[in-house]
Amino acid sequence: MAVDQAIRERIAADLWTAERTATAIDRPTDAHPELDVVDAYEIALINIGKRLDAGAKVAGHKVGLASEAMQKMMNVDEPDYGHLLDEMQYHEATPIDTATLCFPRVEVEVGFILGKDLPGAGCTNDDVIDAVEWVVPSIELIDSRITDWQITLCDTIADNASSCGWILGTERVAITDIDSGDIDAVLHRNGEIVAKGNSSAVLGHPLNAVSWLARKVESFGVRLRKGDVILPGTAIRAFDVGPGDHVVAEFAGLGSVTLDFT
Repeated sequence: MAVDQAIRERIAADLWTAERTATAIDRPTDAHPELDVVDAYEIALINIGKRLDAGAKVAGHKVGLASEAMQKMMNVDEPDYGHLLDEMQYHEATPIDTATLCFPRVEVEVGFILGKDLPGAGCTNDDVIDAVEWVVPSIELIDSRITDWQITLCDTIADNASSCGWILGTERVAITDIDSGDIDAVLHRNGEIVAKGNSSAVLGHPLNAVSWLARKVESFGVRLRKGDVILPGTAIRAFDVGPGDHVVAEFAGLGSVTLDFT
């Protein structure tokens, strides 16, 4: 490991406090430039473990930084992943209080719900097609506990891939009934179109992100299981949200997701 366990624990504790107080911190890599990707994932797992010990349950996983737009926006060159917990789920009918967050943004994603477990090493797109039960419209709410989103890859990984929440629309479409690699998406904020994209921007096809994820997480003792929600990444750049914002994400052939912020 590039840093010792005591440093990992200290960074995890700082991120834990930052999330719970909605008070951002300096990026860990400033104080510890030797921090590597393995350290960062282990730091994230420390805080996930604390939440699981307190009663939370794993509801799924997310791939971050899966499109060229997001990698350029965050100045990184590879995807990352984070855990989605049941306590992180938001609902369309319930406004989200931005005062509990640091720097919230929304990402428009074609989501998947698994109907069976995925293999780890060697997982292919065919395995994913076989395992996915539903394709769903979704928004991921992201938030950086690091000041002004000034993050490196290791910073965001340590911060559970800057994940904050996940929201699913009501529509469910069988994966055999839609080309998940060619879904147009439009993001509206306060009645205006602010972005358009296509799911093909997610590593060429969202299935590539899911199979990558299954292979990646196995090395950390994690598997993608039946019932998991998988968010493969956004096809367009993330957009800031604030109090009073009304957001609608529309997906061709897949329905929509609506969120309000207070």
